[in-house]
Amino acid sequence: MDFSIKTIDAKTSLASVKAGCIVVAVYENKKLSSQAQSLDLKGAITAAIKSGDISGKAGRTLMLRKLEGVAAERVLLVGVGSNEVVTERDYSSAVEASLRALAPLGSSDAVLTLTQLEVKGRDTNWAVKTAVTAGQAQEYSTEFLKSKKENEATALKKLTLTVASSKAATSAKAAIAQALALANGIALAKELGDLAPNVVTPTYLGNLAKKLGKEHKLEIEVLERKQIEALKMGSFLAVAQGSDEPPRFIVMKHMGGKPKDAPVVLVGKGITFDSGGISLKPGAGMDEMKYDMGGAASVFGTMRAITEMGLKMNVIGVVATCENMPSGRATRPGDIVTSMSGQTIEILNTDAEGRLILADALTYVERFNPAAVIDIATLTGACVVSLGSHTSGLFTRHDEAHDSLANDLLAAGVEAGDVAWRMPLFDIYQEQMKSNFADIPNMGTPGAGSIIAACFLERFTRKYTWAHLDVAGTAWKTSPKGATGRPVGLLTSYLQKRAG
Repeated sequence: MDFSIKTIDAKTSLASVKAGCIVVAVYENKKLSSQAQSLDLKGAITAAIKSGDISGKAGRTLMLRKLEGVAAERVLLVGVGSNEVVTERDYSSAVEASLRALAPLGSSDAVLTLTQLEVKGRDTNWAVKTAVTAGQAQEYSTEFLKSKKENEATALKKLTLTVASSKAATSAKAAIAQALALANGIALAKELGDLAPNVVTPTYLGNLAKKLGKEHKLEIEVLERKQIEALKMGSFLAVAQGSDEPPRFIVMKHMGGKPKDAPVVLVGKGITFDSGGISLKPGAGMDEMKYDMGGAASVFGTMRAITEMGLKMNVIGVVATCENMPSGRATRPGDIVTSMSGQTIEILNTDAEGRLILADALTYVERFNPAAVIDIATLTGACVVSLGSHTSGLFTRHDEAHDSLANDLLAAGVEAGDVAWRMPLFDIYQEQMKSNFADIPNMGTPGAGSIIAACFLERFTRKYTWAHLDVAGTAWKTSPKGATGRPVGLLTSYLQKRAG
């Protein structure tokens, strides 16, 4: 979809704008937005409101055709709630409802005036970005591998967003470019999650990294099994050894800052299918374990977004990727492996595999002398129990540097509408992780499962500032099934803010 900006001010008549459809807002108190008033030349919109054909509740729509005195073929009324200062949620609902109503129309273009509404705590650029990302999301389809597509593509090809001044138009055009880059990153993350696990293998991800490197000028390194063995990543390889699919260790570098600037490193868990290994998962819902590479998908998506934005800072994306499968070669409960850090790990449950591959990845990134490291993983069902599907879990050590990182990530989540909540990571939880036979077990005693998993990772991150995002509840949804692209929005917002 193409997006453009049009200034609608006191000198411009909205009624004279030719378009397939113009979208205007109405409120629950039966009041019209100023844009709706300008099209109510013969009282048709007022009549529709008085008759109760549209309530003004956020997300409700009504299509009017060939209004007298209006050049546009159609006018779409959309409710934005009870307050003339619109809430973020009501604005987003109204935009999404508008796009759904526009999709089946025969018209290829429309004008959206909702971007001129006053949204509480937000500016015009935010309204523009939200409309663009929603428009791109509308075009996303999961029908990659269907021989016959069931959902017809939207006829809408061009969406014009209105602003109130030429000054606002200049910054809004830049906002469109940033929003398109973010939307492309989110779409990539969603696509990687939604594609079948026999398609998105570790080899596929390695090849994709090389392709992105060529297209977006990223420095790419893809390590194969022998190179991983040479690095003594025994924890990572223990997970990979049960599968016929070879593992890959992927490094993507966006060096947009000064050469000596310390990079921010993103580390993604890339289990392209998780059977649970010898500790086999129940069959019901196991197909969703293709989403266990949601952390890796978000790293790919974020790297694409920031390169398209031309972000002026150094960011390194690292993905450890393999399958977790049962076989005669697979690790057993009771096995002890040696991680790259030298710490030995007793594997009590082979379904607690994500922390094993991340342990070696988090040790590897020490070589970059990072300013901060953020790992992203669909790590624990316990996080879903704690926070549900709306909020990602955020873990950091409780000290000044890590508190600052936590606060910045939380703020970025609010800015992006991709929220996280900080969970405790106190030293007392480490008491739940003791082994008689190795330095550390990969499972703790019962209780606080997501915290114990984060405590495990923390032991491999003590040489740098680090945060962990558990996205097991937010990286995909179960009904209807599909990847969400989270937390690409949070990560991109954080990196943009850090880059200034």
